[in-house]
Amino acid sequence: MTDNVMQRIEERAEELASLGPENEQLGRLSDRSADLLRESGVMRMLQPAAFGGQECHPAEWAEVTMRLAQLDGSTGWLSGIVGVHPWEMAFVDERAQKEIWGEDPDVWIGSPYAPMGVLKPVDGGYQFSGHWQFSSGTDHCQWLFLGALLGDENGVPIFDPAPKLVHVLIPRSDYTIVDDSWNVVGLKGTGSKDIVVKDAFIPDYRTVFYDALADGSAWRDRGLTNPTYQMPFSAIFPLGITSAIIGICEGALAHHLAYQKTRVQITGRKVKDDPYVMNAIAEAAAEIHASRVTLLDGVSRVYDGVAQGKEYEFGERSLGRRNQVASSWRAVRAVDEIVARSGGNGMRMDHPLQRFWRDAHMGLAHAINVPGLVNHASALSMIDVEAPGHMRPMI
Repeated sequence: MTDNVMQRIEERAEELASLGPENEQLGRLSDRSADLLRESGVMRMLQPAAFGGQECHPAEWAEVTMRLAQLDGSTGWLSGIVGVHPWEMAFVDERAQKEIWGEDPDVWIGSPYAPMGVLKPVDGGYQFSGHWQFSSGTDHCQWLFLGALLGDENGVPIFDPAPKLVHVLIPRSDYTIVDDSWNVVGLKGTGSKDIVVKDAFIPDYRTVFYDALADGSAWRDRGLTNPTYQMPFSAIFPLGITSAIIGICEGALAHHLAYQKTRVQITGRKVKDDPYVMNAIAEAAAEIHASRVTLLDGVSRVYDGVAQGKEYEFGERSLGRRNQVASSWRAVRAVDEIVARSGGNGMRMDHPLQRFWRDAHMGLAHAINVPGLVNHASALSMIDVEAPGHMRPMI
């Protein structure tokens, strides 16, 4: 694996896992957990080589994210969420790249991409305001990608005929983190707090138009030759999220197996002698494994395709998103099956299984995993019907 990232994680696996409860209690990743992630190199796996990155195969990054999530859900989630932003930085003007990484290639970039702000054109760029939720890992980030709508000279979003979605780069000095805004049931350690921006100036070189990411013109404009950067945004961003979810589910399964190995039921019967529970465990393990294989196969096929010059139109991208969403749901449903057979002690707050179970469900709630529009769009593509505009932004 590129630069032995996985090896460094394995060397720190016990400590990374032990920090999970502290991350949850803090409501953000502990400083030590963040340091271990930086030292591992995972956040540089998709980073451009010109700024100390590895430009690795996305499947390698996905496998590392899965492993981290097996150890602690919040740590794996930040690997998948924060770790994807260096990939998009490859498409950004070099002036912005130097602003962020010129002195320190380990600077982290957060998000969210939801278009909760409006860009008002002014000389040299835009005036920008808005309020965003779910900025994962934001306490450890110095920059953010924030989703926006392009507006007119009055700051009114333009619909011509569809809204223009833009990703905006903004430094820590230009936004406010809302403390105590992350009170949730799962993934507590991600510290996915609210962000507020008021009348910040954004130079035009710190913007990326989503259409350019979706249709591939972004990498062409930058002259990028590595297939990693020629992949559609809809194949890369969801990959980090679903990799974390699958890793969380694998972690839940591991804790379940460790618990069931010596568990005795109230009837006095050892669980290992209960064929019904053993069957449920085997089925759940197969479903989680199928989710992993489907996800890694999908991203590898796209990588190989773009390496051979293939361009992925909307219909094919929708099928990839369908499989990604299905992988998330399949894995979490499998965890529900084993949790239901773990007994009451598995749900005690000092048992790690319940934390992984909560983290898995919180991850599944991410907008990227909502199946309705994705499945509708993919089904339309399968019968050669063009999907309408409102189905396209997530694909």
